[in-house]
Amino acid sequence: MADLGLQLLAEEIIDCRRCPRLVAWREQVAAEKRASFRGQDYWGRPVPGWGDPAASLVVVGLAPAAHGANRTGRMFTGDRSGDWLYRALHEAGFANQPESVAHDDGLTLHNAWVTAPVRCAPPENKPTPAERDNCSEWFNRELDMLTEARVLLALGQYGYIALWRYLGLRNPDLPRPRPKFQHGGEIPLPDGVTILMSFHPSQQNTFTGRLTRDMFAAVFARAKTLSATCS
Repeated sequence: MADLGLQLLAEEIIDCRRCPRLVAWREQVAAEKRASFRGQDYWGRPVPGWGDPAASLVVVGLAPAAHGANRTGRMFTGDRSGDWLYRALHEAGFANQPESVAHDDGLTLHNAWVTAPVRCAPPENKPTPAERDNCSEWFNRELDMLTEARVLLALGQYGYIALWRYLGLRNPDLPRPRPKFQHGGEIPLPDGVTILMSFHPSQQNTFTGRLTRDMFAAVFARAKTLSATCS
């Protein structure tokens, strides 16, 4: 039933046109294209989450990249951030291959789900609060359906805050005030769920060395340990 519910939710997400600015931007990018992808058909629509419906690990980013998921139609696919993410998932045993270049490239996830609180590529990677709120229904319903989730990994502060907002609606016993975001941070919650934190694998973080391969791998190794403990 979870598979069917998530599939129906994905269809709703793909049809969404709630945010005029995001609709205009995602479709403009899909029409104009980057020169290196000129011969490709861009997705140019909202991007649903994907992975194993029985996942213990849920990875939460920010939003689709203009020439990544907005082009390929799959979260973190076709850009450098995705290169980092799926390599780390593969090394930790959550993915069958280390690369994610297209929606039909044979990649599968085991015990992991990848999503984001905003489903359309935003200009300059900066959704407005209203756009975030418009998307919160999709994010909240999706997480509700991932009933086996026990490890919630936020890639960046934006994903962390989105997770906290979601959990705050459902768990009155969250620690107050919200703990500060920090790479490698870990928050065990009363219901047995654990929040993990990592810097986002954006080029701004990876090119400057703020996030290294070893740092990123350590977070996923910890996620694997927690997932095994929960299973």
